Amino acid sequence: MRRTGWLVALPFAATVLGGCARASKTSPVSPATGAALSLWKSGSAAFGMFVPSERAPGAVDATGTRLPPLYTVTGALALAANPLLDYLFLNLEGAYDANAVRAMVAGVKRSSAATRPTRPTRPTRPTRPTLLVRIPTIADAGVDVTRARVKEVLGLGADGVVIPHVRSAAEARTAVAFFTEAGANVWSPANSNGTVIAMLMVEDKGAIAELTDIAAVKGYSLLSCGIGSLTRDMGGDAPGAEAACKRTRDLGAKAGMPSMMTATGSTITDRIEKGYLGLLMSGPADQASVIIRAGRAVAKRP
Repeated sequence: MRRTGWLVALPFAATVLGGCARASKTSPVSPATGAALSLWKSGSAAFGMFVPSERAPGAVDATGTRLPPLYTVTGALALAANPLLDYLFLNLEGAYDANAVRAMVAGVKRSSAATRPTRPTRPTRPTRPTLLVRIPTIADAGVDVTRARVKEVLGLGADGVVIPHVRSAAEARTAVAFFTEAGANVWSPANSNGTVIAMLMVEDKGAIAELTDIAAVKGYSLLSCGIGSLTRDMGGDAPGAEAACKRTRDLGAKAGMPSMMTATGSTITDRIEKGYLGLLMSGPADQASVIIRAGRAVAKRP
């Protein structure tokens, strides 16, 4: 489930100024935890997007070396101003960057001092999107480095950390321990008052074989499936991967956890009808907003 993009400023500004989304009737939005966590605590669908790089795709320096993604406080503020976005998904799986986390946290947290529109008949109130940060895999970075990154990301002020490519129940327990060792108050089926999101992703055939045991591990918030990576690992078997992701969602729900899934204009209705409560869009913000408006109507969110 890997995505990159480019923040398209002018279309996004039009989207923000013209946005008509309002807060859920069923869940208050807490500035302390962000919109998505409040929604998930009430069993409601939350809509978000991959944070797009503000650097043009394929940009290179004077030597021809490709430049890394760029994330700034200004870009974070612009995204956080969009009332349609319940959460932002900062994908650092390919290249961890603590400065990117700092910039996003600064922009998103600063936005909580402003107001976003709720219902026309009610006064506005402080809100902000939940910020989730996906870090590199345990397999690639190692246990010690991953443990340190979880602690660092949470220490910098992100609302949650996403651990990709969890390969087994044993690795799931290791991942959960990172949050415990960081002193995080993780929201989970056993801790309804938690404020930190710990999300584990299964994206490999071996993990799918251990789904029941992974879902039984205690102490984390979301169990989700990386449809793109899993499809590749299953040799291109798209229907098989979709079925595995649906099983992941079902086992997570049985354990009391929501599940996140990527969505497009052609899949958003199906994703919601199958019970995914974290709908994740990619691409420019104006494009994502169009899909989110459609999804909110299907989910019966005002």
